Order: sequence, then C-alpha cells, then structure tokens
Amino acid sequence: MAEAAKHIPISGGTLISDLKSLFPVLKTRRTVVLAYGFVFAFVAFTVFLAFSPSPNAASPWFVNIFSGSDSSSSNGSASDSYRSRFSPFFSQFLPNNSSPQQVRNFASPPPEQTSASRSSNDTFQSPNLAKEPSTVNNRTQSTEIPHKGKVPDTNQSVVVAPEAPAAANRRARLPKISAPNVNREPPSVKNQTSSSENSDKVTVVKANQSTIAAPIATVAPNQSASPTVKSGSSDTSNSEKEGKIVGGKDEMSNHTTSQSKKESNGTNSGVTQGKDSLVKSLMNCDLLDGEWVRDDSYPLYKPGSCPLIDEQFNCISNGRPDKDYQKMKWKPKRCSLPRLDGSILLNLLRGKRLVFVGDSLNRNMWESLVCILRNSVKDQTKVYEANGRHHFRGEASYSFVFKDYDCSIEFFVSPFLVQETETPDQHGSKKETLRLDLVGKSSHQYKGADFIVFNTGHWWTHEKTSKGKDYYQEGSHVYSELNVLEAFRKALTTWARWVDANINPSKSLVFFRGYSASHFSGGQWNSGGQCDQETRPIKNETYLRPYPPKMMVLERVLRGMKTHVTYLNITRMTDFRKDGHPSIYRKQSLSEEEKRSPLRFQDCSHWCLPGVPDAWNEVLFAELLIKQHQKQQQHN
Repeated sequence: MAEAAKHIPISGGTLISDLKSLFPVLKTRRTVVLAYGFVFAFVAFTVFLAFSPSPNAASPWFVNIFSGSDSSSSNGSASDSYRSRFSPFFSQFLPNNSSPQQVRNFASPPPEQTSASRSSNDTFQSPNLAKEPSTVNNRTQSTEIPHKGKVPDTNQSVVVAPEAPAAANRRARLPKISAPNVNREPPSVKNQTSSSENSDKVTVVKANQSTIAAPIATVAPNQSASPTVKSGSSDTSNSEKEGKIVGGKDEMSNHTTSQSKKESNGTNSGVTQGKDSLVKSLMNCDLLDGEWVRDDSYPLYKPGSCPLIDEQFNCISNGRPDKDYQKMKWKPKRCSLPRLDGSILLNLLRGKRLVFVGDSLNRNMWESLVCILRNSVKDQTKVYEANGRHHFRGEASYSFVFKDYDCSIEFFVSPFLVQETETPDQHGSKKETLRLDLVGKSSHQYKGADFIVFNTGHWWTHEKTSKGKDYYQEGSHVYSELNVLEAFRKALTTWARWVDANINPSKSLVFFRGYSASHFSGGQWNSGGQCDQETRPIKNETYLRPYPPKMMVLERVLRGMKTHVTYLNITRMTDFRKDGHPSIYRKQSLSEEEKRSPLRFQDCSHWCLPGVPDAWNEVLFAELLIKQHQKQQQHN
C-alpha cells in the first residue's frame, strides 16, 4: 500500500494524465498494425503473380499498371483482358512513368492540344505485348484483328509494330525508334489513313485514323496475312521510307498515286500530260508563221564553245563585235516553239541516222545541230567525225558520231540533188553539165537513213544555171538553152521519183528545207553586194521579198509525190534576218585583193553560228516530236 502510494501524483490523478501515460503503448501498436497490413498486402500481391496464367502475361499486366492511358492495342480484346483496374489510381502518382518496352523520346504534343489529348499521346503502347500462342498453326483471333481493320478509340494514338516471327513462348519486341524519324501531326488533321512503312518501321496512327497493320515477317499456315494496304499501293515516298509521317489523307493518296504512276509508267504523269498538250498545240499550229523576239536565254550553246563550226560561219572568231543577233528566238503566232533540248533529241535519235543532203546552207544547218547536241553530252570526247576530219569543206560527205547514243548526224554534199558531170563538146574537149535525169551519186549511201533533210536552191541562181545555155542535160541530149525554172522542175521531179522508189516511209522520215533568203545590197554575192552594216532584223513586213518562184515549183512537185515529205518552209522567217549573215566576218585571213577592198567580198547568204540555223533545228525538233506523238497514237 505504501509502495503504491509512491506512484500516485501529489496533486491527485485525472483521466487525462492516465491516457498520456498509455500513449507510448498505443503508438507502438499502430506501427505494428501498419507493418502487418503491409506484409499482408505484399503476400497477396505475390500470390496473385504466382497464379497468373503464364510468365508472358506479366508483361502487359505491369505495363498497364504503370500506364496512364486507357488505350487499346491493335490486338484488340487480348490486350483489353490485361488492362489494369489500378491504372487510374497509379496515374495520379506516376503520370510520366513508362515501361522499359515503351517507345521513348517522342516529341511533345503541339501546344494547342488539351490536357486530355496530351495525356493520351504521351505514351505509345505496343500492340504485340500480349501473349503469343505457343504454336503458329493455331493463331488466336487477337493476332488477326489488325488485318481486319480495327479502329482505335478517338482520343488515342497507337503504334502499330511489325509482328515478330512466330516462336513458342517468345515475347514480341517493339522496334527501336528515334525522335527525328517521327513528326507529330496537329490534332486538327482528322480522318487520316496511316502511311505504310517498311517491315522494320512502325506506323503512327492519329485520332480517327484507320489502322494499317505493318507487313508480317513470316507467314505461317492458317495465318491471316493480308494487310490492309495492297501491294499495288504499298509503295511509299522517300520521306515515308525515312520514317516520316505524311500529313493528310489527300496528300498521302495523291503522293502514293503519283509515285506508283512514276514506277509503273517510268515517267511523271504531269510531265507526260504537259508534253502531250504541247505536241497537240504544235500540231494545230503553223510553226513557220511568226516573228523574231529577243530572248536573253539564247543562244543554245556558248559562242566559241564549239570547235566544229566552219571558219566561214564562225563570225565571233572572225572579229564580229556585235552579239545581239544571237539573242533572237523564233516565235510562231499561235503556239510556243519548244526550246531544243539536246538530251531529248539524242534519246529520240538513239540508234538512228539523221542525214542532211544538199548545199552549203544545209551544211550550215548540219553544223548547227552537231554543236547543239555536242553541247548537251557529258563526255564530248565521245562525239567525233567518223573519219577524223576537222574541216568540213571539200569532201563529199561527213558523219559525226555520238557514241553513247549509237547515232550519227551526217551531211552529204549535193547542191543540185541531181548529178554534176562532164560531157565532150564539138571540139573534143569536156564541158560541165547538169544531168537533170540522174539523182546525186551518193544517194545509195543515205537511202536507208531514219531521217533525211534535203535542200537545194542557191546554186540555181549562179550564172550557168540562171542562163541555162549548153548546161542542162537529159540522157545524151544537152539543151542549148533551157529556162532555169523548167530545169529546176525537171531536177526536182527526178529527185521525187527516186524518193518514191527508194525510201521506205515506214522506216524513214523525209523533210525538205526551203530556200534561205539572202540580203545582198548594191549587188550580188560576186558583184559587191553588202550587208555588213545590218545589226537588227527587219520589223516591217512590207520590206520582205516576194515568195521565190522556185519554191512554188517545189510545192507542186511535193504535192505529186506518193511519199509524204514535210516541207520546212523557212523562206519567210529567214527574210527578216538581214542581220544574221557573216558579211565581212567570213574568215580571218584575207587575200591582198580582199584587204584592198574588204567591203566588196561579203557573205550575205550563209549564216553566223550560233544564229539563224539554230532556229531551223528547233523547228525540225518540234516536227520530230509531232511525228513521234503520231506514231505512238497509231500504236495505241
């Protein structure tokens, strides 16, 4: 009693003081209770894991616990069965947590996204994390759903990964993706169809998109292996192959369509349509009814860049100071003449022969075309004259070979298109005559060519031909006198009969280039005619000369032929160009007589290069495009 009294407070005991004395005990018991509760929860959690269906099922279970999104994978109901009921709870504490198998480093969503859409787009979940069946022959429905076009929820972003090769108890792995290969689309883009990637890429499908499953690596028996995108439209653009997303259904479909057209047709459809419309406009246009306009993008090749130009035509090298004559382009009134593209023309001529037959004006045109085409090839050492010649006067024929294209551009000298010959006169000596009944001697060499451009005209203005005395011959008969127009008609008739008899129109195309206007003032070519002061084309059409009577004869002959011949009537277009002749700049070295009277010796019939003949070749180029188009239409 006395011992108990020692512990009784002096002031007397109260209820509060008694409770305080027991507080340490209560505090200790609460700790014990919490510890027991934690142990119980841990044991229950361990038991749950121990009795899960298979080791492979644990993976999606963990992923869904720590996933903040309520997404459904492309495996549909399979992944739904593993969706965690605790994910909303954990998302409050671990909003940015992610599984090690999730795609990392994606760019953050655009600032205009709402918090709801941001949370759904922050985490990308693999659709193949669900358990794979142990045998490939009995595929479950969950692996076939992506091929049936399952559409994800409207506020969801899904990564569709390629399905791994089938193997028992093997966990599907998501390919590794780096941030630069994915471009986020703004949420305003709706109803898109995802782009198809290569088998080692993943596809990002935006809100309201249709899911397109990636190609499956291995197709097993009884396996659904028909992807949504068919092989005919599965080709992707370069940006898609790099892992980028094409924004917009229309953009994707248009791009894929154009790409497939490029691969199937070998050409861009837009370019083809543009070319077709251009050719049709040329077909309905008189290419030689037009005017000369200045175009600073001309000439077609840099002056002095072509060493093949004969000295007689190389005006710049011969000291001509003005260059505006090189800047003129021929423009038809009702269409646009295409600029001569040497690479296109060479491809058109691949494996073929293009031959010029005629006088030195056709040599002028031939050299122009050789220079244009030579300027368009990469290796100009593969362009050469077949016999190694470097000067193109004095021989009967020349041929430039374009080795990479297996084609040749040739020239045969035949100023009259009929034979020049010699016959004995009454005194036993020989005199020159022109056989109006025999075609040129070189005709057998070019009759099989694919394209032949004929011309004649200028030599019929010389003294012998214009006077026609004891010069024209048929058979053994030499005319004492024959009108030049009649002789011209006879010669062209002989030529026309040869063409009809020897040219195969299914293989060869025949052209005839008309008379090229001369501009001698104060005399003719051999009597002091001049044009050295001319630096501008004629603008007023009233100053143009009448159409040459010889060309009227030519037209009548052409109309009577069986073989179709395209007439390049360049007479009017050249009549404007009094500024384009070599004039006094026809050669570098002058004779003593020429030095004393340089103005008396001028060339006002040939043309400087670059210059007017380049436009003739542009007209020829347009005609060849038309012929090619017509041939394709016949085959179609």
